[in-house]
Amino acid sequence: MKYYKPTTSGRRGMTSVDYSVLTNKSPEKKLTKKLVRKAGRGYRGQITMRHKGGGHKRKYRLIDFKRCDKMDIPAIVASIEYDPNRSCFVSLLNYKDGEKRYVLTPEGLKIGKEVICQEKASQKIGNRMYLKNILPGTQVYNIEFLSGKGGQMIRSAGSSAQVMSHDSGYTQIKLSSGEIRMVRDNCFASLGQLSNPEHGIVIIGKAGRSRWMGRRPTVRGSAMNACDHPHGGGENRQSIGLRKGPKTPWGKLAYGVKTRKKKKYSNKFIIKPRNKKKKKR
Repeated sequence: MKYYKPTTSGRRGMTSVDYSVLTNKSPEKKLTKKLVRKAGRGYRGQITMRHKGGGHKRKYRLIDFKRCDKMDIPAIVASIEYDPNRSCFVSLLNYKDGEKRYVLTPEGLKIGKEVICQEKASQKIGNRMYLKNILPGTQVYNIEFLSGKGGQMIRSAGSSAQVMSHDSGYTQIKLSSGEIRMVRDNCFASLGQLSNPEHGIVIIGKAGRSRWMGRRPTVRGSAMNACDHPHGGGENRQSIGLRKGPKTPWGKLAYGVKTRKKKKYSNKFIIKPRNKKKKKR
C-alpha cells in the first residue's frame, strides 16, 4: 500500500495501491479499442444503475480469457500493466509464434517467466490446463463454466478458488464466498491467485477521486422527503422507522433478501451454498 502525508484534508487518510511492480509503458495499440460509456443506461436509454457517469476516459484492453486456441505454444511475460477497466493487473504475453495477447496476472508472476496452456501442464503459477489435471488443494482463477467458452469465474483482484476433489467427470471447487460447486473437469482454469490483493482496502480519501472513477454522488434516503423515499420524512435526524428493515427507493426490501432464482438451472451443481453473514448484536 502507498500512504500519503496529510498535507490537505483529502490527503489525510488517503491510500492507494503501490504500482512500482508495473512496467512503465503505454498499452499495446493493436490490443486496445475505444470504450463507449453508457453512464448506467440500458438498451432503452433509461438509467438502470444509478450513480454512474463521467469519469476519466479509458481504453479497453482486449483480454484473452480462453487461451485454449494457443494450446502447447509457450509464451513469455513481456510486461505487467495497469488496466483501468478491472481491479487486477494484466500481463502482455509474447507467444513463440509471434502473436501478442493480454491475460489476467496472478500474484507472483514475474516478467520474463514462461507460461503455457496445455491439457496437462506443470503446476506453475500462470499455467492453464484442464481442471481434472490440477492437484486438489491448488488455488485457481479464471475458471470456465462451459468448456472452450472462456473463464467466467474468479476474475477480480486477489480472488481465487480451491480445487477440492475430482469425481465422475466433475471437479468440486470451493469459491471465496464459501460455496462449493461442481464444474465439468474438461473446463480450463489457470493456476494461482489473482494480483492486486490490496484493492479492497484502498481508502478513496476525497469525493473528487470517486468522480474520476465514474461514480456520481449518492444521497441518503433518510435525508429525502417522505414522498421521495421510504426512509424519508420526519424532523431533524430520524431513524428509518421500518420494522422489516431498509428498503429501496421503490419499496422493496434491501438487505438480507435472496435474489437468486429458486429454480435456476445451475442449482444442481451447488453442493454447499455460500456462507451466511452473521448479524451483529
